[in-house]
Amino acid sequence: MPRDKSEVETGLTRKGFMPTKPGADHNYFVYLSLAGTKARASTKTSHGRSFDIDDSLLAQMAKQCGLTKKQFLDLLDCPLSREDYEKLLVQAGKL
Repeated sequence: MPRDKSEVETGLTRKGFMPTKPGADHNYFVYLSLAGTKARASTKTSHGRSFDIDDSLLAQMAKQCGLTKKQFLDLLDCPLSREDYEKLLVQAGKL
């Protein structure tokens, strides 16, 4: 099910993703751990006003963040906490 771009970006920043590269061709986000270190987990969204991100792009974003699509949606919707996400990143060797 498609998601509104602004809701995805808000969910990412709420869970520790920081916007980077201002003025770039896309809106880039990199995960900053609770300890303040950058993880090898990042993603991006297109510029523009509000629009929907389709399922295939959500799946690609999930992969970039080291998650399955379901885990990614859980991260955005809050069932997957930031602490639990960091545990998954450690297990995957991304943090």
